[in-house]
Amino acid sequence: MTLTTTDDLRLDAPPGADLDAAESAARAFLAALGVRCDSPGTERSPRRMAEAYAAMLAPRPFAMTTFPNDEGYDELVVVRSIPVQSLCEHHLLPFVGVAHVGYLPDGRILGLSKLARVVEMFARRPQVQERLTRQVADWLDAELAPRGVGVVVEAEHLCMALRGVRAVGAVTTTSALSGLVRDSPATRAEFLAAVHP
Repeated sequence: MTLTTTDDLRLDAPPGADLDAAESAARAFLAALGVRCDSPGTERSPRRMAEAYAAMLAPRPFAMTTFPNDEGYDELVVVRSIPVQSLCEHHLLPFVGVAHVGYLPDGRILGLSKLARVVEMFARRPQVQERLTRQVADWLDAELAPRGVGVVVEAEHLCMALRGVRAVGAVTTTSALSGLVRDSPATRAEFLAAVHP
């Protein structure tokens, strides 16, 4: 869904988003925390906050593009360092990092940009990293029917860096493997070596 902001800028937002209601709620939330929004620098902060969260929760739509595997390509396809930005569902603070996604083709191959789109599709919602990793792998398994899938996500969680333990720079790594990428020791090692050369 695309909404028009008060500045006539286009803004992507999740379906059903009401930016005016979100702005009012943000203003009340900030006031409840003792944050004043009456200076030139902060008077639009509730609107900006609403727009920022709307953008973080809105994946871009895409159509899955696959092609016949006419050449019979049967080696790993790996895309490394796909940017990941999501919101921790427990604190609604961002976690950011990279995803490494690979698959062993069977009858079809995938347009490479679609691997990044799938990551974004599952990341742009309140999420936990473990589920995100599994969702990307399961979606590729279901939609592409490859001989195997591997997904590794590495991310820093601001809920851990900015509050609680305040472990700035700590990186969480999760993985989801299926098919031959999970069951064949050689293929698994090849995927992990491609992810971290």
